[in-house]
Amino acid sequence: MTKQQLFTVKTSLIVALGGFLMGFDASVVSGIVRFIEPEFNLSKLELGWAVSSLTLTATLGMMIAGPLSNAYGRRYILRWAAIAYGLSALASALAPSFAMLVFARMLGGFGVGASLIIAPMYIAEIAPPHLRGRLVSINQLNIVLGISVAFFTNYLILRLSQSDSSWAQVLGIDRYQWRWMLGLEALPAVLYFGFLFVVPRSPRWLLMKGRDEEAMDVLMKVSTEDQAIKDLEAVKASFVHASPKKKIPLSALFKPALRLVLLIGVVVAILQQITGINAVFFYAPMIFEQSGIGADASFSQAILVGLTNLVFTILAMLFIDRFGRKVLLVFGLSGIAISMFVLSWGFHQATYSITDENIELLSENTDRVKLQILIGQTFNSDIAFKQAIAQAFGAEEAKTVEADLMAVATNMNALLILLGMVGFVASFAISLGPVMWVLFSEIFPNAIRGIAISFVGFINSGISFLVQLVFPWELATLGSSFTFLLYGLFAAVGLLIIILVLPETKNKSLEDLEIMLQR
Repeated sequence: MTKQQLFTVKTSLIVALGGFLMGFDASVVSGIVRFIEPEFNLSKLELGWAVSSLTLTATLGMMIAGPLSNAYGRRYILRWAAIAYGLSALASALAPSFAMLVFARMLGGFGVGASLIIAPMYIAEIAPPHLRGRLVSINQLNIVLGISVAFFTNYLILRLSQSDSSWAQVLGIDRYQWRWMLGLEALPAVLYFGFLFVVPRSPRWLLMKGRDEEAMDVLMKVSTEDQAIKDLEAVKASFVHASPKKKIPLSALFKPALRLVLLIGVVVAILQQITGINAVFFYAPMIFEQSGIGADASFSQAILVGLTNLVFTILAMLFIDRFGRKVLLVFGLSGIAISMFVLSWGFHQATYSITDENIELLSENTDRVKLQILIGQTFNSDIAFKQAIAQAFGAEEAKTVEADLMAVATNMNALLILLGMVGFVASFAISLGPVMWVLFSEIFPNAIRGIAISFVGFINSGISFLVQLVFPWELATLGSSFTFLLYGLFAAVGLLIIILVLPETKNKSLEDLEIMLQR
């Protein structure tokens, strides 16, 4: 590896830490839901709001990050993203109230939105063409890695909270598990902020601002002198010859000739979220607890979900140009539908009962007197069992004891639930996860690509917000079986649409696709 290549890779790895922080920040919340619900006495929709509020400001962050980076620079905005991550982590960990926790999470959303847009943009602008694809993909890999690390650190903190280690008790990990889970993110945020000081400004941005000498210095670090001169002249020429373009109105998307591409874009944007991926990533331990395996096992199985996501994302990067976009989508959506139906069936077959034998497994703090009314009864659905718990203990106390009672009372095939979850994540990671953004960059005509991607991206974020918001309510009101059945039906309908309307875009130029898709 040449000196220039080494510098480019090092710089890209530093910038891609923004992707790691995004993945960590989005998924670390999965570990805190079981703690904040009783502590702040939250309703199911309030619990969903605590999780989903980040998505709202992340969407806003994506909308403003691009224009701000053009005005002040890519590196400058990434530094502010790092600050947002760090302040959000500390404020979340110290939040004295539910309102303050939501505010802190929303602050972190600005970091998520900014890093999602600016990190890959910076890497693309500094990387030479023959390395650009692999280096930009580091950011996506880091997002997935951040998700996996969040699941692992959540489990580690839970285990430490149960240990007899004096240092863990001195730090209050035994009393403030969820606060440590959230606060831990401040460490990589500080490192990211510091590392960004050794990252140069984007050479494209410098040329945009007329700072040619500084741009040349940066280009010399990432390529040979001859290539740096050629790149500088090419970028400057693109500025000179670029014709001023009229602002494209949103109404341009709805022309008859664009019906097919808009249909494909909207369907894929909705499918990526409505099939339940963020319900799984943001509530994985909660879902596993519904299978009665207990808190420790639910957190450890969430780690397996994260690792599965990582492995199959890598496979998708290897397969997407070999097998094509449509093949991966058909394969993945089939797997998603089957996995969700497996989960629905597994929860449908469950029964729930408290006996004299399993009552001994409960914490001594569980009120045995209130529990008497449940002993000897068998419930055929999680909804009926949870309603009985609420009647026996009262709505507020039920939030504290529900997880423990589910752990001892549930009789189901927990392995089937694990296989369904892992199968779903693997199917998503090899298809809808990475393929969506590749499709968006290909199917929309050049003239409207920017506004079209913004439009379908906004729809995608909106569906993501709704899925995260209502998932706890769905489990409590519709039950686990019906909730996963709905996700499976959405996937089946989406699969049918993809088979019928999506052409294969592999190995076709953007211009050929533009002609083929406009009808």
